[in-house]
Amino acid sequence: MRHTKVKDLLNSTTTLQEINAKGWVRTFRNNQFIALNDGSTINNIQCVVDFENTPDETLKRITTGAAVSVTGNLVESKGAGQKYEIQVNKLEILGDSDAEKFPMQPKKHSLEFLRENAHLRVRTNAFGAIMRVRSVLSFAVHSYFQQKGFVYVNTPIVTGADAEGAGEMFQVTSLPLDNLPKTEEGNIDYKKDFFGKHTNLTVSGQLEGETFAMALGQIYTFGPTFRAENSNTSRHLAEFWMIEPEVAFNDLNDNMDLAEDFIKYVVKYAVDNCGDDLKFLEGRLIEEEKSKPQTERSEMPLLEKLGFVMNNDFKRVSYTEAVDILRDSTPNKKKKFQYIINEWGADLQSEHERYLVEKHFKCPVILFDYPANIKAFYMRLNEDGKTVRAMDILFPGIGEIVGGSQREERFDVLVEKMKALGIDEEELWWYLDTRRFGSAVHSGFGLGFERLVLFVTGMTNIRDVIPFPRTPQNAEF
Repeated sequence: MRHTKVKDLLNSTTTLQEINAKGWVRTFRNNQFIALNDGSTINNIQCVVDFENTPDETLKRITTGAAVSVTGNLVESKGAGQKYEIQVNKLEILGDSDAEKFPMQPKKHSLEFLRENAHLRVRTNAFGAIMRVRSVLSFAVHSYFQQKGFVYVNTPIVTGADAEGAGEMFQVTSLPLDNLPKTEEGNIDYKKDFFGKHTNLTVSGQLEGETFAMALGQIYTFGPTFRAENSNTSRHLAEFWMIEPEVAFNDLNDNMDLAEDFIKYVVKYAVDNCGDDLKFLEGRLIEEEKSKPQTERSEMPLLEKLGFVMNNDFKRVSYTEAVDILRDSTPNKKKKFQYIINEWGADLQSEHERYLVEKHFKCPVILFDYPANIKAFYMRLNEDGKTVRAMDILFPGIGEIVGGSQREERFDVLVEKMKALGIDEEELWWYLDTRRFGSAVHSGFGLGFERLVLFVTGMTNIRDVIPFPRTPQNAEF
């Protein structure tokens, strides 16, 4: 018999005869009531077992985490809080389940404990909800760009180019590490490596994406990226997913419009399609914050915060204006900031970004026109010669969620910037070709997908919104 998803049974408009459901036992109480979940919804369906006619050996094997198949009738529930339940006529245990050793018992577990059991944590309500929201957001990303006529481009994961110029990249090699080939000068001979040159895992698909935008008009990438940054914070991962659109003929204002419209679309899509999961996560967040000091609690419940982003224009502020605000702010004057803002040109930290969003403007903020010396080489230089057409979108609780810019389309200016930063022109000859042949104004941005999921789910640690987090000293599972 073909089984029916729990979500469909709970959404049924009528009682049903002879249905089959399969899933995992969340709880089993009084030797009669199974709370069954199959991952299709955060809600369990109650299954009422005929314990008088079920062998004791079978009843003993119905434990938390066990996979079972139940066949019976979908009837109106006699209990409160649910419309239907299954009166079980036949019950089958589908696999072994060691009740004493199964880590995900029906009790509250710490997030750290759940990270240590990342292969099983998705069986909890919280992580089931998070991963369903992540899936819906992923679909929304593609839905938005496809509806707008963007072309989806798969940029390389292995690359010889460092888009950020930061050097914090994972090297890719097939050379024997215990016997590295050397040149006459004593350096590693990468000509004998698999690709014949020094290569790394990509930190961004932007540079390759630009080449396609110069032919297809508007493209987007959405794939894994990697940074070998030795940072053990709640906002950083070594492996994460990036969304990167690139659009020919768009200037910085167009870029800001696109980013704001995109974010509002995907957030609304999640709210419209993940109602039960988001309500659960909102309740979880409220309970979690009861133990925090009042000053550390969220000013808005989760769904209200998401609605606030969807329904309000993002405030657009120049870097210069933002620095003036920060320099004159109370936490800066009283030296409450870890990084004090004394002068124009400072690289803003998360504490500054969150102050602007959460305390000063009380809405999402787009900062633009940053100092050239704290931004990447490919960003278009302004007429003042000291700022670039860069933009960052700042969100409450997150800080920077989007970084982008109008790209430097002028060949001579780009070459001069590369020389000043010591970037090898020969390594990026193909990138410079896009400025030699048919160059045009174009812009793009990058959005870290996990930071988007973090914001939408209300979680506070980025390791809890990706299936298997990769961080310094951690590549388990």
